[in-house]
Amino acid sequence: MLTRAKFLRLTGLTAAALAISSEALPKSNDGIVRVKSLYPFQETIERLKKDIAAKGIRFFSEIDQSKLAADAGIKLNPSTLLVFGNPPLGIQFITANPNAGLDWPVRLLVTQDSTGAVWTVYTDFAWITARHGIVNRAEQFKMASMVIASITSSVKG
Repeated sequence: MLTRAKFLRLTGLTAAALAISSEALPKSNDGIVRVKSLYPFQETIERLKKDIAAKGIRFFSEIDQSKLAADAGIKLNPSTLLVFGNPPLGIQFITANPNAGLDWPVRLLVTQDSTGAVWTVYTDFAWITARHGIVNRAEQFKMASMVIASITSSVKG
């Protein structure tokens, strides 16, 4: 289980870093946060999975969407969905509003565009908060935002 103390220790963040304002976190009008990777597609996936494991976060699934498309006779640029989470943290959102189960566990999409650029894409946790009208889990959402930012920073450079 990834506790607050363990997360801070693994990332080298201080408790004060968790107190950053929501303005310092990525914002998106449509709930989508995109982070460009400095690494090739497969290396990006490997780095992300390594970082997830190093943080003690449970990895649930890897879905190769481009393979699924190829199996259906459709061409799709490289696209893989990573599904992971920390159940004791994620379940707190679901207990606040059962519909939040639509957004948990965390899904992180790795895509490569037509120019060859590799992107990590996820749903902004502030957007999830608003979507489900959750008003009593601010600290947990802040922690989730810090964790996903830390994970995607492993490929950001």
